[in-house]
Amino acid sequence: MAAPIRIVPLHPGPAAAAPVAAAQLTYRGGPLLPTVAVVTAFWGDAWLAGEAPLVARINDFFNYILNSELIDQLSEYSVPGVDIGHGSLAATAVITDQKPGASVSDAEIQVLIRSQITGGALPATTPSSLYFIYLPPGVDVDLGGQLSCSNFCGYHDAIDGTVFYAVMPYPGCSGCVGGLHVLDALTSTS
Repeated sequence: MAAPIRIVPLHPGPAAAAPVAAAQLTYRGGPLLPTVAVVTAFWGDAWLAGEAPLVARINDFFNYILNSELIDQLSEYSVPGVDIGHGSLAATAVITDQKPGASVSDAEIQVLIRSQITGGALPATTPSSLYFIYLPPGVDVDLGGQLSCSNFCGYHDAIDGTVFYAVMPYPGCSGCVGGLHVLDALTSTS
């Protein structure tokens, strides 16, 4: 079986890219979240201070997109017995009881997610849960030796195939901002 496709690459920047053929997506039998329940988690004190306005704007993005005609387009990826439809923003939290270091690994992010669920700061996992973990400015993510802003702008994965999550490092580099406002860079990666 092929390795999962799970990272969001760097943005190409403002220069126009050559047109490419339409993608031909193939369902490989992986899990589907037919009515996704998004949980946003903003890790670190920065989300209570200077970045606090972004918390509300990102949550507004999810409230809109998960019930919009844009999500309706995903119905083309429904499979027999699983219809993809509207989702919801199930919860949001700012996590300040554990501080991120200057660099965090995917393993540390998984520990954070589990501990925040166990401690009640994040809601219990359901088959539709998708946890978005937003990192503050100045924190790099190390994904198996590849670093955010050098190799990727975000990624998604699962813990034991049951706890689905996405990691959104703060776009503090030209490769991930790509000439966009920070909010636009974060939402395009989300």
